[in-house]
Order: sequence, then C-alpha cells, then structure tokens
Amino acid sequence: MKNRIAGFCILLLVFGFNGFAQEVVPKVILADKEKTLDTQWNGKRVAFLGDSMTDKRRVGTTYVYWEYLNELLGIESFVYGISGNQWDAIYKQSLKLYDEKATNVDAILIFAGTNDYMHNTPLGKFFTETTKQTNFNGKEVTRKYRTPILNDSTFCGRINKAMSYLKNNYPQQQIIIMTPIHRGYAKFNDKNVQPDENYANGQGLYIDAYVEILKQAASYWAVPLIDLYSTSGLFPMAESQLQYFHKKDTDRLHPNALGDYRLAKTIQYQLLGLPSGFVKE
Repeated sequence: MKNRIAGFCILLLVFGFNGFAQEVVPKVILADKEKTLDTQWNGKRVAFLGDSMTDKRRVGTTYVYWEYLNELLGIESFVYGISGNQWDAIYKQSLKLYDEKATNVDAILIFAGTNDYMHNTPLGKFFTETTKQTNFNGKEVTRKYRTPILNDSTFCGRINKAMSYLKNNYPQQQIIIMTPIHRGYAKFNDKNVQPDENYANGQGLYIDAYVEILKQAASYWAVPLIDLYSTSGLFPMAESQLQYFHKKDTDRLHPNALGDYRLAKTIQYQLLGLPSGFVKE
C-alpha cells in the first residue's frame, strides 16, 4: 500500500499533448480487489464519444478513465472522443462509429458538453410546438403537438440530432450520457485562456445550465445519466483538489491519472447498476 500511495506522488517529465515538457502523475496501479470482472460488463464492447477528457491522445493525463475501466470491468473500449469537440461533433463521431463498427458494440457512453459551455453555445429548445389534429376516443380533436429540434446551432438541437441518430441506429445497445465535470482555470497559450466555472460564458450562462440540459435530454431520450458533475468528487476550485488535475498553474481543467482513476471508479459503480446491452443471450 505504501508503494502504491507513493506512486501517486511521483512526477515524471514527459512531452504533453501541446508539445511542451509537462509534469504528470503516473498511472494508478489497480489492486485486484478493486476489479469487478464477474459482472454483466465483462467482455462487452463499449464505444466512448466525447472531447479531450476521452481523447486517445491522453490530454493532461498518462492514463484515461476508459483505460482504467478496461481493467476494472473487463470491457473492450473503442474511443472516438476528440479534444475540443462539442456536442455537434457527437453526431459526427456517431457516424464514424457506425461506419467502422456498425452495431457490433454493446454500449455507447457520451462524455461531452464542457466545450459547448466554454464556446458560448446557445441552449435553445428541445422542441417546436404547434397544434395538430388527432383521434381521441373516436373523435377528431386539436391538441398541442411538439416536434424535436435537430440542429447544430443550439445545445438542445445538437443533443437531439446525435441522440436521434443513436436511438434509431442502436436500438439494442445501452446508451449513456455523462455530464461534464467541474471546470477549473486553464491557460494553454496566450490566445487560449479559459476562466473557471465561476464565470458565466458569453451567453451569460454558467456550466450548471448545460448540465441541467443534459439531465433533461437523458430523460426525454430514455437513457441513463451518470452525473459526474455531482458524483465524481472532482472540484478544481478547491486547492486541495488540485492533486487530481494536470497542472496547478496552467491546467486545472483536465484530470491527471489520479483524477481519471477517480472518474473511472465513479463510472464503474454506476455501470454495475445498469444493463450492458439488450441483446437476447
């Protein structure tokens, strides 16, 4: 145990995603007792869609949360997340997933939304509303009628567009939305400085508003939601929490390997309470 804890504290000098030498925390070595390899998730093929938190290039970390999940749950991961992507790109990632794997996956996890907040995406609305005639108990009546908005220009429209595609093309797969985690300060260069979440974005909205929209979307599209914003425990506005993030002075946004470990443990135990797919076995 002492060696394991010491491993958290060792810092290595490596070349990071931006090409600069950076100090990073090494991978957490998992104990056998942490692994749950005899569950419904063992051997399942899981696709991950998202942004830099999911990117295979390991932005700010030496080991991404889905890599831990491979070990913790025995899943096989297929990763489509790209740094900087917003929810409009989730639709594009979904197209690529289908092009490469068709329906040969068991579950799809989506971890995105933080860049929509940072880039001032309007929230928009989930539906347009009009009136329409319908038969009610043998009589023609006029009722209010809603239609989902599918577009790339609003947060709601982007979510609807991606989820409509996924629900229509993956009817037997488990699809899960995960909320963004809390946002700390980041400065990647002089022209890419991102204030922490205590500042509203250009729409006058806090990140909480985008988290709430994702909760509503999960409800409407009938998919589970893993609320990492609330349950991960990662809170970069507290100095004591910076042990979980990439770099104290310039990147309190991306979790390091210890932060990704904490993310993975949170996701692990949420997944244990969910079906891994809906194909008859």
